[in-house]
Amino acid sequence: MNAIISASDLAHALTGPTPPVLLDVRWQLTAAKASGEPPFDGRAAYEAGHLPGAVYVDLDRELASAPGAGGRHPLPDLARFGAAMRRAGVSSRTPVVVYDGGQGWAAARAWWLLRWTGHPDVRVLDGGLPAWEGPLETAVPAPATGDFAPEPGAAGLLDADAAAELARSGVLLDARAGERYRGEVEPIDPVAGHIPGAVSAPTTENVGADGRFLPADELRERFKNLGVSQSSPVGVYCGSGVSAAHQVLALAVAGIPAHLYVGSWSEWSADPARPVAVGPDPQ
Repeated sequence: MNAIISASDLAHALTGPTPPVLLDVRWQLTAAKASGEPPFDGRAAYEAGHLPGAVYVDLDRELASAPGAGGRHPLPDLARFGAAMRRAGVSSRTPVVVYDGGQGWAAARAWWLLRWTGHPDVRVLDGGLPAWEGPLETAVPAPATGDFAPEPGAAGLLDADAAAELARSGVLLDARAGERYRGEVEPIDPVAGHIPGAVSAPTTENVGADGRFLPADELRERFKNLGVSQSSPVGVYCGSGVSAAHQVLALAVAGIPAHLYVGSWSEWSADPARPVAVGPDPQ
């Protein structure tokens, strides 16, 4: 099953016998501006207009736990996550399509969590809301409660120690911007640089100017040039396990399974005992 769906295919699926549950996960990594402008409000954006029937899901509250030792977006409490998915109408036998405002990071986080906890049929709207050409609505739906019960998988998740080992034994991709990887700037976390052995692979390079994923063959070539092969295990991290989920999604589009280090750099850099590399060289 493809991990993404085009807007035209989604429009067709919504008229079919088993229309997918739609989840709106609009989110941005923003902070209050010095001018007093408030940070991005995903719920307000949702209430201003969303795909018909879509239910809003809050990334910070329902797809992550509170920031702490595990990073800025640790894994959510599974009971809370499951309740949020059931509230949105998610059932184990019903397809799900997730979208956001176009960046794809938040939608990919929801996609990864649902897949990791056992949902068999989840896709991300390629290009997000800007790709949708149909009508929007402002009414907040009240879907029938779903039956999805999250059951975490045995694979697909890395902790800090496993990420460090994978950087030596396989390929660990750093999905952040290149200047953060090199340690030239760090606007969020306490230390600049990258996990020793990790390879710089900005997730923004997986999409075209329209925000849609590059064709699968182009993605496979990109990852091959980064050292990824079918025989080597692959892991991804970013700042807090959000943009890295988008990279895991890009790898899935390319047909390459990958693990996610959810704690990512926000967890790694919080421990002064962990080594830090700077510059363009992985080591």
